[in-house]
Amino acid sequence: MSESTQTAALESTPTIGGEEKSRVAMTQAAVDLLGELVAKHGQLMFHQSGGCCDGSSPMCFPEGDFLTSEADVLLGHFELPIDDSEKSGIDFWMSVEQFEYWKHTHLTVDVVPGRGSGFSVESPTGNRFIIRSTLMDVG
Repeated sequence: MSESTQTAALESTPTIGGEEKSRVAMTQAAVDLLGELVAKHGQLMFHQSGGCCDGSSPMCFPEGDFLTSEADVLLGHFELPIDDSEKSGIDFWMSVEQFEYWKHTHLTVDVVPGRGSGFSVESPTGNRFIIRSTLMDVG
């Protein structure tokens, strides 16, 4: 996997009521890796907890393998291009508690070489998802 340029290649659709700006994006490296993972695992989702198992790394699961509840916030929805005619929807969730800390940040999902210590589906690939953040104007 080549080194990321850290530039957002794909922005999410806002999902928090009343918001019009994306809160989450992906680099091209993340889009490319997710394309491979969707082909292998089917529909995927992200959850950002801030807890154990890799600290605050985003965890990628097959859709439905991680159950969300009122304790989670849907930060954005991606339409990941799979090929010229197909897309795969990927939701990005965060725990309410973590959102309180990060509510003023725009998150970018990126990829770096290495193996995370969690249960995220990219672990066997020799790469891991990480979050890069910048402050955002939410007003």
